[in-house]
Amino acid sequence: MKKHIILTIIALCIFTACTVFNVSEETEVQENMLNNSTTTNNGTSESSAENPVSSRFSIEAEPLTAEEEAVFVSAIADLTVGLFKRSFAEKSDENTLVSPLSVLLALAMTANGAEGTTLEEMETVLGRGIALADLNQLLASYVSNLPSEDGSRLNIANSIWLYDDEGFVVQDDFLKINTEFYAAEIRNAPFNQDTVDEINDWVSRMTDEMITEILDEISPNSVMHLINAIAFDSAWEEPYKEHQVRKRDFTAFDGSVTETDFLHSTEYTYIETSNATGFLKSYIGGHYSFAALLPNENVRIEDFISDMTSESLMSALNSAHMYYDGVITQIPKFTFEYDLEMNGVLTTMGMPTAFSPSEADFSRLGSSARGNIFINRVLHKTFIEVDEHGTRAAAVTAVEMNDESEPEYKYVFLDRPFVFAIIDNATNLPVFVGALMEIPK
Repeated sequence: MKKHIILTIIALCIFTACTVFNVSEETEVQENMLNNSTTTNNGTSESSAENPVSSRFSIEAEPLTAEEEAVFVSAIADLTVGLFKRSFAEKSDENTLVSPLSVLLALAMTANGAEGTTLEEMETVLGRGIALADLNQLLASYVSNLPSEDGSRLNIANSIWLYDDEGFVVQDDFLKINTEFYAAEIRNAPFNQDTVDEINDWVSRMTDEMITEILDEISPNSVMHLINAIAFDSAWEEPYKEHQVRKRDFTAFDGSVTETDFLHSTEYTYIETSNATGFLKSYIGGHYSFAALLPNENVRIEDFISDMTSESLMSALNSAHMYYDGVITQIPKFTFEYDLEMNGVLTTMGMPTAFSPSEADFSRLGSSARGNIFINRVLHKTFIEVDEHGTRAAAVTAVEMNDESEPEYKYVFLDRPFVFAIIDNATNLPVFVGALMEIPK
């Protein structure tokens, strides 16, 4: 039963589609991680060739007890359905794919810097009220014991990028907790375009190049980025043969019809609920499965998702059972990418304070001389490819922390007569000089 519940949570991440430390030697925590990075001349850090970045948690933790697992699974199921439903609602005319585990890991790292109402809201959304100290333990245990082996890989990596500025001070305990429980790699960086490139390179490597970019720029007010990356790559337990790949029509939500390749097979794990049927198809090694739920013909997909609860979803997945006569299945081959800024989703789920420049309390994270620290953006990007060989999927979640400093703008409105010049920059001598007294007719 325990194994089955763990498998269904991972299948759930896939179903929702169809989921170096180089800092100054200020603390013992930071010093202990310096061997994971090297420093370049411009102050940024790169992975050491001798110590390549690990893409698996290096934490060893005992598996969850039955009681812990039940509480954990129930809480994460709530988060999963909440994220999926609200993400779908944001782009209901597009394919949707979220990784609840990726979002959870990135935000749980962030929550370790929160206090007061900010922390309470994050604990409610992320773990249905599980105390953060307990959630850290549960996540470390859960993730550390997720299977990953030849032919069926699940790689998970976390990193925290710090703005290299004397006005921004990070709390030692914040870094210590996130390195101990999340194996987070820490990097100091100047937060310029080179840092954008470094972050995107890290993302690309940790997702086997399935996702090559999470940032296009860094906000001038950013002081920290907390990033999780997940890569899943597994062959089917029983790969499709050439004769099992056949053309047929797929009818989209708007009624349009497209001919595409479908994968035909007979499976033996069947799901049936009051409003849907489905099946499970195993990946090699038997650790992970592809789960599919097809709403009944009289049920619109929008209504099916809108009515979904964590209880109904977990009940459906847990009801999967052997059907010895066989289940004839057809899966379309598909590949797509998905991205969403999750500020609105997470706010409606119950953690608005974390996004408030004036009210957010991340005092346990650190402090900035420029102003209060808050979450500016939660960026989520995913990728999935399903074909006759198996499934590849990746997710990245980036939490961008800003301070509330406001630029001290100067204003010059040329809305009355003014002098102008064309000057020689070497000497600042005017080549032309004049005054505009009125707009020429």
